[in-house]
Amino acid sequence: MKRFRRNQARMHLVMMLTLTFTTGIIDAVGYLGLDRVFTANMTGNVVILGMAIAQADGLPIVGPIVALAAFLLGAAIGGRVLRGGRAGWSGRSTTSFGVTGGVLLGLGVSTFFFVPEENTPWAFTITGLLGAAMGLQAAAARKIAVADVTTVVVTSTIVGLASESKLAGGTGKNFPRRVLAVVLILAGAGVGALLLQVHIGVGMGVAGGLTLLVALAGHLLRERRRELEAREAAAAAAASGSGDIEEARSATSGANGAARA
Repeated sequence: MKRFRRNQARMHLVMMLTLTFTTGIIDAVGYLGLDRVFTANMTGNVVILGMAIAQADGLPIVGPIVALAAFLLGAAIGGRVLRGGRAGWSGRSTTSFGVTGGVLLGLGVSTFFFVPEENTPWAFTITGLLGAAMGLQAAAARKIAVADVTTVVVTSTIVGLASESKLAGGTGKNFPRRVLAVVLILAGAGVGALLLQVHIGVGMGVAGGLTLLVALAGHLLRERRRELEAREAAAAAAASGSGDIEEARSATSGANGAARA
């Protein structure tokens, strides 16, 4: 079981890094294809919104507001759904990531039939749904709590990478995963930009498909854990039962010996 827990922790890391990659794709789609809007990186949205309010360079106002409000709603829904669930991956985690992947994939397919144009109700609808889906993903990832991998932002990861590095006199703890998180969100953004040249829906579809694979992998891993826990409990119960039988036999033998005496 200890070996399984170690492997499970590694798998959780791989899955969260995969979602970090998909975040890069979605933010590239939002910023380049939906009028300079981030649907996962809310820090960027807040900054864009602040500059837009100051009327800098014709930056959008409605899009960032929609994305920010929808992200908050998605995160709140995720928090409510996951509250009370067990630590780590649970059935509610599978549902949350499954919904996120389904929304991304569904939106990607829909754009092949109805192509979004900037500053239209359909474009704002896509922005809102993407924001809500990424908020839900962020809440679910927070519950799983893989250190240094939030899936939607890498600023704190970069701070930890530098401030705890050996160059800064630290131990270099979690150096590989921190580097991977930064590289993968960067790679995701690049892939998202390339896929946007094909069609705006391709990036969303790829991100949605990968997210659904993560949900499936997490579900299978959870089922395997439950199976091992059931076996462990059954073995413990059997051992306890054997001990009770031996104690009963010893007590019976002692009583018989006393009766003979």
